[in-house]
This record gives sequence, structure tokens and C-alpha cells, in this order.
Amino acid sequence: MKNEMAVEFLSVSENESFARVTVGAFISQLDPTMDELTEIKTVVSEAVTNSIIHGYNNEPNHQVFIKCIIHEGEIELIIKDNGVGIGDVEEARQPLYTSKPDLERSGMGFTIIENFMDTIEVISNPGEGTTVHMTKQLINSKTVCK
Repeated sequence: MKNEMAVEFLSVSENESFARVTVGAFISQLDPTMDELTEIKTVVSEAVTNSIIHGYNNEPNHQVFIKCIIHEGEIELIIKDNGVGIGDVEEARQPLYTSKPDLERSGMGFTIIENFMDTIEVISNPGEGTTVHMTKQLINSKTVCK
């Protein structure tokens, strides 16, 4: 059996912590380690922040979408926006690359996500938004949703 949840919220920076807590609460049924929980929450923070700052240019009247699926101890996480999109995904995934150098962004979002997740796929087209699809197998997860 699998379990899933979906949530959407306005593209305002204050909702980044809401997204972290929501996903963290949902995956807690698998009894993740503190490190795993911290990593998942960090990944959510990075992807949601990217949607708000880069996808929507900090414009607050748009939606960020999150879907989280749990199946046999694996977490599948999808974070999506309908923003400006990414012209060159491979370039955007390079460490230290940022499309907002004027905002003093570190350009490490995708690098952090890649380090904490087992898989990451970034699907994006200019003018159509971006979807970040990630998976992570928890080490000692409870088999609640098997």
C-alpha cells in the first residue's frame, strides 16, 4: 500500500516553513532518523525557495504545488511551479550557478538536493514552469505503508 498527500500554497517566502513542516509531519509515519528528516526538510526548503524566488520572481500571487508519496519506505517528492521556467537545466544544476546574483543567492540549491536525495529529475521549459521530482529510500523506515 502507498500513502500520499498534496498541498498547494501561495508563492510567499513565509510559506517555505509551512512546506517544510507539512512534508516533515507526513513522512514522520515512517519514523525517519533525525538526519533523514533534516535532509528532507532542507530539500523541501531549497525547492520551494527556488520556485518562489526564481520561478515566480518573488511575486506572491502564484501557487507552489507539493506532492509526497510514501511507498515501501521510499519517499517520492514532487515540487512544481508554473513560473518562468529554466532555459538551461544543466547549467542551473551546476554548483554556484544562480539566476539572481543581485540577491546574493548561493547557487547551491540543486547541489544540496542532489546530495540529500537518491534521485532528482528537473523538468522545465521557459514560460511553462519547473517540476522537481525526487526520491529517497529511508534507511530504517517503519513499514507502515507497505
